[in-house]
Amino acid sequence: MNPNLIRTAAVIFAFLASSLFTSASAQSLRCKGDLAQIGNSKGTILQKCGEPVMKDSFCKPTQGTASTTSPVVTPATPVTTTGNSASVTTNVTVNSCQQVEEWTYNPGYGQFMTMLLFEGGSLASIRYGDRVTTR
Repeated sequence: MNPNLIRTAAVIFAFLASSLFTSASAQSLRCKGDLAQIGNSKGTILQKCGEPVMKDSFCKPTQGTASTTSPVVTPATPVTTTGNSASVTTNVTVNSCQQVEEWTYNPGYGQFMTMLLFEGGSLASIRYGDRVTTR
């Protein structure tokens, strides 16, 4: 068999295996032999991983639309309770916010700082920061 073909296949296999590992690891964090995963509650994460080195809380802006319907009343037309009545629907843009918490974990020298984002009380995403360079 051609050695270049075997080498190329090995490189492709290694690349595919590493990309599968990277995407799987982005969805969980190993803590003391257990996995913290998307959807876990804050209490579950505290049990699995302990206290983070830093906690931050902020308001994530959200936007929605609310509709209200009100009857149309004109001075020349008496208001009746029977029959068809005209109404106006008004759409109003509502700006609000959702409370979000970000917990930062330092897994140790040579590992990546890990940020856990909580929305609505459960783990919504996991991000990795810089590599820890101090012991």
